[in-house]
Amino acid sequence: MPFEIIDDVPVAPAAALVHEHGWQSWSPTADYPVTGRAHRPAAVAGRVPLCYRAGKPPPETSFQGEGLLAVDPGDGNPIRVYAATDGLQEVPSIRAFYSDGRVLVSADGPVELLSLTGPLPAALGTWADGFARRAGVSAIRPAPTVWCSWYHYFTKVTEADILENLEAIGEHDLPVDVIQIDDGWQAEIGDWLDLSGRFSSLTGLVSRIRGAGRRAGIWAAPFLVGARSALAREHPDWLIRDADAGYNWDQSLAGLDVTHPGAADYLRRVFGMLREAGFDYYKIDFGYAAALPGPRHSAAGPLAAYRDGVRLIREAIGPQAYLLGCGAPILPSVGLVDAMRVSPDVAHEYEPSDGDLSQPSQRGAALTTIARAWQHGRWWVNDPDCLVVRPAVERREEWAEVVERYGGLRASSDRIADLDDWGLATTRRLLSETPPRIVG
Repeated sequence: MPFEIIDDVPVAPAAALVHEHGWQSWSPTADYPVTGRAHRPAAVAGRVPLCYRAGKPPPETSFQGEGLLAVDPGDGNPIRVYAATDGLQEVPSIRAFYSDGRVLVSADGPVELLSLTGPLPAALGTWADGFARRAGVSAIRPAPTVWCSWYHYFTKVTEADILENLEAIGEHDLPVDVIQIDDGWQAEIGDWLDLSGRFSSLTGLVSRIRGAGRRAGIWAAPFLVGARSALAREHPDWLIRDADAGYNWDQSLAGLDVTHPGAADYLRRVFGMLREAGFDYYKIDFGYAAALPGPRHSAAGPLAAYRDGVRLIREAIGPQAYLLGCGAPILPSVGLVDAMRVSPDVAHEYEPSDGDLSQPSQRGAALTTIARAWQHGRWWVNDPDCLVVRPAVERREEWAEVVERYGGLRASSDRIADLDDWGLATTRRLLSETPPRIVG
């Protein structure tokens, strides 16, 4: 559907703002001056489907929100919120173009307009309350505290690394509920029933974690299939279009067609195995892959397929398990997960390596975490990404402040032995506090 003008808003150019809401967890989201320019993807192969909305390129000189955009006229008049009438299975793109004291708003699908009391976060929160009711969100479950292996060990994590930190957490009496094993435990991206050579037994490792008085958590990217995987070789009919042209894991990646009965059964087996091993905390990453446009086994649209895939995982892990989404389309995930990553990955460095704020950096993580603070306590528990505060981390004090102010889910991802006195004290303090509900 082509873009059609839906509103023409007079604004005060020096004070007016546009809230541009990104497609998924890693897509930059921010409030911009109407006379400014929004962040756009770098020209890197595979970057758009990985971190932005595939097939919906944003304009360079105006704004584009995915299912949500808001304009603060800056003249004392109400905030104008433009939002998808559905938002779960149909998410239009909404554009705002400033010219000569006015903002023209257009959309390529059905949109509702609400005039709400400001400031912007409060208006967005008011709209979010209504969206939550329509999506069937019930009580928000508090998040456990977590230690995660990713930001020290990355894909090279070993069973011995997990046990080292489990012991160190006990020695320092850190208030960690969950030990989360991140990427690196699986044989390949897509081969989730087999272990990498660095792990001998998930069941045995879970037993050690539970024996230390902690819960066991695990990471997976269930909707991605790597070209090196046995799954890709044996079941090419389960795959949908390219999800990442070699940017991650040094291989091309496809999406998993969760509408295919064989693929759906495979997911049930994977998460049934993990449940039987004793995990009760799950991070499902790269969720965007299930929502990519492209042909599928069934006639279900991509967002319906994505939602069915997450519901399938929830059924497999059971209602009491804690489910964290990441890299997932934001609006279509409401009502499906307990917590959601609301930002790009953090990094040891403040700036992204190529200037693209969808990429790992403290700047990008902070920008989008702050702009999405109004989602916390309304749709889920917001996850700003992990606390990383060892001495090697740039501007670590600033990142700790963001996590403290905006972090609903508190997770540490340092090797405990690498923390200095300040890092250890900060980690202990932030894991000990109960994050407040942020309301504006």
